[in-house]
Amino acid sequence: MSPAKQALTDRRLEKADKVFSHLAADVVAELLSTAADLVLVLDAKGVIVDLAVGEEDLLNKGCQKWRGKPWVQTVTVESQPKVQALLGQVDGATGAAWRHINHPMADGVDLPLAYSLVTLPSTGGPAHSVAFARDLRPQMTLQQRLVTAQLSMERDYWRLRQAETRYRLLFQLASEPVLILDGALDKVSEINPAAQALLGDKASRAGLSLAEQLDEPSLTALREMLDRLRSTGRCEPVLVRLRNGQEFMAAASQFREDQTLQFLLRLCTQASRAAPSVPSTHQLLWQAMEQAPDALAITDLDGRVLTVNQAFADLGQLGAADLARGQLLDTWLGRSGVDLRVLLTNLRQHGVVRLFATQMRGELGATAEVEISAVSVSRGEDKCLGFTIREMGRRLASDVRAPRELPRSASQMTELVGRMPLKDIVRETTDLIEQLCIEAALQLTGDNRASAAEMLGLSRQSLYIKLRRFDMVDGSVEPLPEPGEGSSRSL
Repeated sequence: MSPAKQALTDRRLEKADKVFSHLAADVVAELLSTAADLVLVLDAKGVIVDLAVGEEDLLNKGCQKWRGKPWVQTVTVESQPKVQALLGQVDGATGAAWRHINHPMADGVDLPLAYSLVTLPSTGGPAHSVAFARDLRPQMTLQQRLVTAQLSMERDYWRLRQAETRYRLLFQLASEPVLILDGALDKVSEINPAAQALLGDKASRAGLSLAEQLDEPSLTALREMLDRLRSTGRCEPVLVRLRNGQEFMAAASQFREDQTLQFLLRLCTQASRAAPSVPSTHQLLWQAMEQAPDALAITDLDGRVLTVNQAFADLGQLGAADLARGQLLDTWLGRSGVDLRVLLTNLRQHGVVRLFATQMRGELGATAEVEISAVSVSRGEDKCLGFTIREMGRRLASDVRAPRELPRSASQMTELVGRMPLKDIVRETTDLIEQLCIEAALQLTGDNRASAAEMLGLSRQSLYIKLRRFDMVDGSVEPLPEPGEGSSRSL
């Protein structure tokens, strides 16, 4: 026996002649309808002479109306060749492969079914075939969910790739030596070109140990600084000396990557320290600014960042405050290219700006409503601009007027300028006035919508549409009158 016939024999029932030979026709029909979601009985020309539905949902789809129609006429255009291929099989009784076939439905959504055709042996009468169908809608729903999840993962992946690209670019272009330590001074995982130029050729090899580049007192001071950073989350910069005699201020910050603690270490001269060189009497003031809950930024006269505090880094979703250095402040403001020009113009003219409302964008896409106060510092040789940025999210949540409260003065309307575009202010104010007028009309007429519509000069249909629009209807409101009904029917 050939392998194909052996496989066919193994797949069939061995004692079918003993089990099913005495069954009546109605029992066989019940077995067929139970074996599949849909069973079609076809004549030699492919016309559906009978069918059995195993799912009640298929009855609601109208599958019973296919009786007496050619099978090929009940499927979509692209499925017709598949039906013709099934009907043209020579040996259907061997159990053909399942074919995906779609049926057009009245609701416009195709019904996907998987068919397998079996040809019944002829006993002298007309030849018939039986098509068994399985409903593919649950499988297609799962496939669609899988595709949606895959697309969402791809979007998240590309956002992470873009963020990594920005980090890599800034890391490579930074003028200060920057090193990434893998939890200790003994292992440097990454190093930027500026640090390679500082530490020499040995810095390019894998597994560089920074401890080999420092003298003993500097090594001890740096280890103590990292220990404080690991335990408290903050540390002050320390002075370190390389074995070649060069001195630098070392500042560090920590982060986690794959559940492993990492340190970002910057080596800079005292002239370029993150904390500007200030008299000792002002050192406490600078430390208070560094730890202030409001975001602080100092820029040059063109708006390019010189230094920021940690609150600014948190609001801008930056891994470290030093990442903002050298960037335009406009990078994080809500309306790119507009807000910074307005701020700089006012600072040049008046020297100070108070309570400028705008938005601040984070590196990862988050936005926050903020108020900016700024001052121009023109004393001394180093002229700069100082910005105080305060988040207003909680204040806006508590100060928002009730939805039905109309502004009582022009000054209250002008407060919205800068927080939203002019067209949005006009649209929301118009909607608010319409809503208040409708409420007043309903109150004067005792909630008689027909009288209120007449008072407002609207048709009842227009009034009902506006009630729906402003969410001012409830379950007691009757639906709109159908065309041809009496005009006396109230809303």
